[in-house]
Amino acid sequence: MEGFDALLAEAMPALERFVKFRINERFDAEDIIQEVCVSAVRRQSTLREPAAFKAWLLSIARNKCRDYYRARAKQMELPIEALAKSAASAGLFGRSEGSLVGDTLDKLGGKEKQILYLYFFRDLPQEQIAARLNIPLGTVKSRLHRAKQRFREHYPHPPETKGENSMKKLPDIMPEYTITRRDEPPFAVRWEEIMGWFLVPKLGERLSWAMYDFPERRRTELCEMEVVGRAQVHGIEGVEIASVEYEPMEQNSAGGQSRVERRFIAQLTDTHCRLLAHACTENGVKRYYTFLDGEDFTRNWGFGEDNCGNEVSISPKGDIVRDGDSLTTADKTFLLDVVGRYSVRIDGKEYDTVCVMDCYTYEDGMASEQFLDKNGRTVLWRRFNRDDWQLERRGKKWSELLPENERITVNGITYVHWYDCITDHIL
Repeated sequence: MEGFDALLAEAMPALERFVKFRINERFDAEDIIQEVCVSAVRRQSTLREPAAFKAWLLSIARNKCRDYYRARAKQMELPIEALAKSAASAGLFGRSEGSLVGDTLDKLGGKEKQILYLYFFRDLPQEQIAARLNIPLGTVKSRLHRAKQRFREHYPHPPETKGENSMKKLPDIMPEYTITRRDEPPFAVRWEEIMGWFLVPKLGERLSWAMYDFPERRRTELCEMEVVGRAQVHGIEGVEIASVEYEPMEQNSAGGQSRVERRFIAQLTDTHCRLLAHACTENGVKRYYTFLDGEDFTRNWGFGEDNCGNEVSISPKGDIVRDGDSLTTADKTFLLDVVGRYSVRIDGKEYDTVCVMDCYTYEDGMASEQFLDKNGRTVLWRRFNRDDWQLERRGKKWSELLPENERITVNGITYVHWYDCITDHIL
């Protein structure tokens, strides 16, 4: 690949941080970094999108780190206490997460330690655990459930998840799906999610979602969100949301970070849902933006005229008309409309949905499909790029960068499918 060495050099600081955070032994970490680079060179022909280079490289590193701990457990037959202490003890200051985990495991019984070790550290499916221990699958499930409960009871404070639980839950590869147009008319639906973030801004709500690049269908970004309390900004009431993104795409990485923490203030009313404020640390500086900051806020976080937000009671308006893969739109600034009713079958489950199309909302060169069930929750979200979007930056049209991907036309102009998002709502 042309420019591969330059891409690797640019991503090297992120790769080193990623590996050294996970591998406490300095020389082992350096060996793994070298292995990742060698593997990347050998597999460079599989990278179709240079803009996704860092995410692609870190996915190789993630697998190398997992292989490292699996090999240690197998070769050294480490007890779970020792493995736990070394697996997460990379903190530079104060008591490490690893020693807290080890202390907690010391308080559990032998069978509880064993089942947690096999499930979390050896990453074995429950069926394999049952075969290895020669016990029924039902016993594995009940023993694992009790062990998790006992661990939570003894742990001194809720651990920072770093995405492991959701990353285990949300698959590495996008599940297969089919989308079939239905003859019935679209149903009206109340859609209370924050546009583009999938979370309903109500107390007690929490959600994880993941992004998958196509055609590889590999997960590239994971986001965990939770409403943490009531909030007010410029006299307007809302709720505060804590968000953590793992391995975010370049434009979301806040200066190249592999883990980005954000805070949002959001408001849900009878008619609209909107973001009011956003805060994030970038290059050591905490940056705050609110709806009073005009374009600096609305171009990334706002929606609608004067940041009114997206309507929550939605039904077809006729602003966007879809005929197969061809769409025509009204001459409007904010184009968001229901374009039909569809059956979405994903991961073996079937959903009756309406398709909400968004054209030109944030940028002139993007469109999206969002399939909502009757509860107003997102089943599947799909992103499309106009063929010449960011042509000067990327050097090729999207139909050349992603020749295998699906295409649609909007007012006669070609758009190419880029990536999908799913949430834990469907799992």
